[in-house]
Formats: sequence, C-alpha cells, structure tokens
Amino acid sequence: MKKREAVIVGVADVPLKDGRVAEPLSVLQVQARAARDALRDAGLSMRDVDGLLSTGMWGVPGPGQMPTLTLAEYFGIAPRFVDSTNIGGSAFEAFVAHAATAIETGRCEVALITYGSTQKSEKSRSLGGRPSVLTMQYETPWGMPTPVGGYAMAAMRHMHEYGTTSTHLAEIAVATRKWAQLNPAEMMRDPLSIEDVLGSPMISDPLHLLDSCLVTDGGGAIVMTTAENAKALGRTPVYVRGYGESNTHWTMVAMPDLTRLTAAEIAGREAFRMAGIGHDMIDVAQIYDSFTITVLLTLEALGFCKRGEGGAFVSGQRTAPGGAFPLNTSGGGLSCAHAGMLGIFLLIEAVRQLRGECGERQVQNARTALVHGTGGALSSGATCILSRS
Repeated sequence: MKKREAVIVGVADVPLKDGRVAEPLSVLQVQARAARDALRDAGLSMRDVDGLLSTGMWGVPGPGQMPTLTLAEYFGIAPRFVDSTNIGGSAFEAFVAHAATAIETGRCEVALITYGSTQKSEKSRSLGGRPSVLTMQYETPWGMPTPVGGYAMAAMRHMHEYGTTSTHLAEIAVATRKWAQLNPAEMMRDPLSIEDVLGSPMISDPLHLLDSCLVTDGGGAIVMTTAENAKALGRTPVYVRGYGESNTHWTMVAMPDLTRLTAAEIAGREAFRMAGIGHDMIDVAQIYDSFTITVLLTLEALGFCKRGEGGAFVSGQRTAPGGAFPLNTSGGGLSCAHAGMLGIFLLIEAVRQLRGECGERQVQNARTALVHGTGGALSSGATCILSRS
C-alpha cells in the first residue's frame, strides 16, 4: 500500500490597508474569507474539509475559547479531526505537524488551518496583554510590560554574556525592511537604516520601537491533503518533510536560561532529524520576528550558528535581499504585518516562495524552506521543514 504523504496544497491571506482589513469584517468573517480563498487555491470547497485546526489570542475579539466549535458551526461543517492547541504564535507550525500526522494516518483527507485577528481595528492590544494567572505574581504586579519586557530581559542578558550589540539587532530590522520594500502587500516601505533603528524610541531597554513588531489585523488559511489528492487536483504540492515542537515555561522567572531557547532547540532538532537534511540544504527561512532578539536567539537555537554568535551571523546584511541567508522574505512581523500570532503567515510566505510566486522578492531556485514559530515570552517553539519535491 502506497504511503500517504501530507502536502500543503492551498494558502491565502486577507488583504490589508494600512494594517487593517481592507473592509469592515468580524474575526469570523476574516477567517472565512481566508479559508474560502485558500480552498479555491487548492481547487477544493468547504464541503471537502474534514479536518479543522484553529486558535486565537486571549482577550481579543474572536471565536472564543472553543474556536473549532465556533468555526465548524460558522463554516457549516462537521470535521472528524479537530485541534485548537494554543501555544502562542508557534501554534500554526504545530498545526501543520498535527494535520500531517492526521492525514498520513487517515484521520482526515483535507485539513483546513485558519487564523484571524482584528486587533488593530478593535484597538484591543496593550502592553498588559497576558491573562491574570498565579504564575504571573512575580512579574505583572511589578509593572513589567508584556510581552516586550521578557524579550528585553533576554536581549540584555545576551548582550552581557556574549557582547551582542544594539547594532547587531538593528541589522535584522534593516534587512527585513528591505524585503518589505519588494512586497506589494507590505505595510512599511520607507527606507530604514541602522541609525534609524538605534534612534527610534526605547520601548523596553535595550529594545527600541523599530526592534519591535507591528500591530496589525490579519487573516490566513492553509489547506493540507495527500500528495495523491494534490496530483488529482492538478495543484503543485509543497511537502511537509519534517517538524518538531516543544515548550518550556510561561513566565520569564521560570525560563531555564534567558539566552537559550530550549524549546526551539528541541523543535529544530526533531524537524531536521525527520527531514533527514542538514542546515546547508535550507534555501529560505521564515523565523518568527516579534522582536529582533527573537530572530537572533532562534538562529542560534536552530543551529545555524553557535550560541553567542548570532550577532556576527546577521551582520553585513546577511539576511537581506542578495544576502547569503534569505530570511523573512515577506517583510515579516517587523515590516509587513503582525496580527498577534504570526506563525501562519510565515508558513504562507514559505509556500509561496517554494511555488515561485513571490515576484520581485522571489528567492531563486528555492526548493527547501524552514519555518519556525515562537509563542509566549520565548516560551514555545515549533519548526517545519517544507520542500517543493
């Protein structure tokens, strides 16, 4: 019997204007729009969907605490495989892994992954954006802004231990902006220099405003099925070659090591092991960029450079267009869009790169992509390795 191989066969995101959905839509409508377009991209319809995976942000407008129940009702479907795991922004990389497992074992034929947010339109995001839980008692009452305060602590410690500088972090923001300037769907297109980043307002020392992601609306969807189904549909499949996930903490006081993303190390190691490839086989990477320090720490954790060498790795615009390591080619969360949970949009960009659909920002001969999501305050990590063959 031929092995069932899971592939991504359709993707879509909802157009934005100045960081907001282009027309007034509820979060459910945003997800429905993205789902409709992704299914069209796949040559399928909602009646074909028998797997549904979705989650959302705490305390913001959306499908509530039971998103798959709400969405199944709204979409008019009765899926036989559901998942609403919430591990923050990395949830969607985990969803790809979970959907792949479900498809390969026959638990579903067509899996739909969705996300939507109107946080900018609703003005629902704040620096206090974490739920009140017992483990926050050592942080929230003392005024640490979240999530930026936790990331700032990690950045400061990395600077202390390894000599990393604000200029190193600014290199990431500048390179990402250069990719955004090639993306017609981006939010930020103005030229950006290292001096601009260092001169922007300090948000949480040592992180500046331009070290920080945007706050936008957004919606996205991914459709997965078998390679055999993709062939029958006449669609170009993107294969899911490897994946991994982990999480270590919720509060910063419980983070095992401020300069080490253990969850990303575990997730990346599992993804590379499953894919059976080395780091030199990755043609393009999409790495969660909630803050510049997130990218630097993740590059180290995934093994693209040694601990403490992230600053040197990104120097000289290595991750910019024309650089040796194409990274966050849409403009990422720093310059394109960040709708609260970025992971699904990293996957959509990776698929488009592998299908050769990115126009001016297309990475030539991109055959293999790594996508890594981060959730919470450097709390969770999930990695996917995708290929076009």
